[in-house]
Amino acid sequence: MGLPSTLVHVVILGCGRVGSALARGVERLGHSVAIIDQNAAAFGRLPTDFTGQRVTGVGFDRDTLVEAGIERAAAFAAVSSGDNSNIISARVAREMFGVERVVARIYDPRRAEVYERLGIPTVATVRWTRDQILGRLLPEAVTAAWSDPSGTVLLTAITPGPGWVGRRVREVEETAGVRVACVTRFGEGVLPGAGTLVQDGDVLHVAVTKARATEVDSVLRHGPEEG
Repeated sequence: MGLPSTLVHVVILGCGRVGSALARGVERLGHSVAIIDQNAAAFGRLPTDFTGQRVTGVGFDRDTLVEAGIERAAAFAAVSSGDNSNIISARVAREMFGVERVVARIYDPRRAEVYERLGIPTVATVRWTRDQILGRLLPEAVTAAWSDPSGTVLLTAITPGPGWVGRRVREVEETAGVRVACVTRFGEGVLPGAGTLVQDGDVLHVAVTKARATEVDSVLRHGPEEG
């Protein structure tokens, strides 16, 4: 595997399971990485051949961030176990040091929505886990693979009912009032065109407003006439 054309420096806050996995992934891609944690023992999660920088300290402390190379960093990820530490660190990285690519892990989904509106991309751990598990326990449940910061628009995966097989994707969009962003067919993604027909086993990845999600799910899981 060749090295990426553009090498960057990435700073990660939190050397838990997620942070250590991220650090290993960044290094495997050929980039330089520094990982911060208050507890030096946490660095034991890193492999023995890890060559990145280990920095013991508080993630939103200016000196700690500078030691980790934040001034030359292209990206910063705050994935410690504390919501407050993550969001404060993310804001410091963006607002004080001008890091363009910043993401924070947040456990409280209500906070995540607020911080998204402030321009800090977040991963709401509890919400994501809930939706993924719910979608596997109850396939008929409408779960979002993605939503905009306000939660108004969702991207969700729906397996259409047999009544849709052989009909054009465009008809699905017009009847259900959705946008089909992608079709998963035989395990591969397909960008639908004007003449794309729904096949048996297709999974439609549709963009829909949250207010209409349940209604659209019913239309697509049944035939167009039944829906």
